[in-house]
Amino acid sequence: MIPILSPDPESPFPDIQEALEVPAGLLAAGGDLSPTRLINAYSHGVFPWYNQDEPILWWSPAPRCVLYPRDVHISRRLRRHYNQGVFTLTIDQAFEQVINACADSRRDQEGTWISTDMCEAYCHLHNLGIAHSLEVWQGQTLVGGIYGLGLGSVFFGESMFSREKDASKVALVALCQQLQAWGYILLDCQISNPHLLSMGAVEIPRETFKQHLKGTREPDHWQHVFCPDRRW
Repeated sequence: MIPILSPDPESPFPDIQEALEVPAGLLAAGGDLSPTRLINAYSHGVFPWYNQDEPILWWSPAPRCVLYPRDVHISRRLRRHYNQGVFTLTIDQAFEQVINACADSRRDQEGTWISTDMCEAYCHLHNLGIAHSLEVWQGQTLVGGIYGLGLGSVFFGESMFSREKDASKVALVALCQQLQAWGYILLDCQISNPHLLSMGAVEIPRETFKQHLKGTREPDHWQHVFCPDRRW
């Protein structure tokens, strides 16, 4: 039996060390997607992930996939493509478009956990200055992006999408460069996949991840002055 969360959004989550091994990382169920609950969850290393017809499920997998911003990998091919000047980068200019594009891209593959309720919840966090997006444009067309939450010195990446070759890779590299410039120590990627690992992500033990979470109890003051490097 997994714990069922209290209706009180400020009620504590179980310690992430109590997450199940099967299914891997499942910690709790129930609750809501209120800003208070979501900030509480992320600051303790927990995130929601569930299908539309399921109750809200909360996870904290181990090992944890993370990317230290200074270690992001830029291949020579990606560097050449970016340096051709075909992309323009912005921050927080099209958050709702980015999250909807992420939902659509997942729906085209194996379904999506980014339900209407999830979109509304994270757009609310964006309006509160907690959730953020980095957009990749080709002319006036949004072709890639990434979104997540900034809390303390950790950015919790949620999802990214690409409609043109390398657009999501460009988004990830640009985000890491900005996070490093702003003093963030970690980009949380949650669960590893070959794409993330090829970009420099690594897997760390749950206890190590817990140590990184110190100081993430309060939302960070995101810096909207975005000065991306014109060349990598």
